[in-house]
Amino acid sequence: MVKRVPRMTCSALMHSKIADSAGHLTDRKDKRYAKACTTNANSGFTLTELVVVLVVVGLFAFMVQIHLFGTIRRSTFRAQVQELVSTMQMAASAAGESDRRYEVIIDIPAQGYMLREITNPDLSQVFEEEIIVQDVFSENCRVAYVMFDDGDATSEDRAKFRAGHSGWQYGGKIVLLDENEQPYSIVVNRLNRMITLEQGDVGLLEPKTKDEVPF
Repeated sequence: MVKRVPRMTCSALMHSKIADSAGHLTDRKDKRYAKACTTNANSGFTLTELVVVLVVVGLFAFMVQIHLFGTIRRSTFRAQVQELVSTMQMAASAAGESDRRYEVIIDIPAQGYMLREITNPDLSQVFEEEIIVQDVFSENCRVAYVMFDDGDATSEDRAKFRAGHSGWQYGGKIVLLDENEQPYSIVVNRLNRMITLEQGDVGLLEPKTKDEVPF
């Protein structure tokens, strides 16, 4: 039969008798056990403290979420416009480095755009395998109209910017409106292939004819 030895509690250990240097038993508190017992008693959280911590963390997360949503909302228009600028830069760069032709179609009725590689002589047909990028704008980003540097403009139909090895077939601008109806212009320069984003409805620099060039 196994004899069980009763465990000593913290209070018993604190008041246990220990022998001094002379061999006499003394009744005094053991500071080490007292400190250990005090630490164990204070190591846990009460239910009230836990609830307070959870409430504070929840409020902090809510404030961060509001700030994040506000930032995303303010940057949505610029992010969408930058995506279109990057798409047009991609078309110009890919065409300049190869003998392939590319076309960026601004679909004003559908409020979207598409980048495709031209593989068919019939430019009116767009095959699924030609599409490289396709996207639509959200409510706070709207295409107002497109104007080319030859004077042609549209606010109701599709507008097409074609790029080849020698550059853009036509330059022009794409005017977009943000949620406050403020205009921004994506300017396509066919002379240097540059695509720039400018605030406002900017004027176009029309290409000069040979008679207007002094040399």
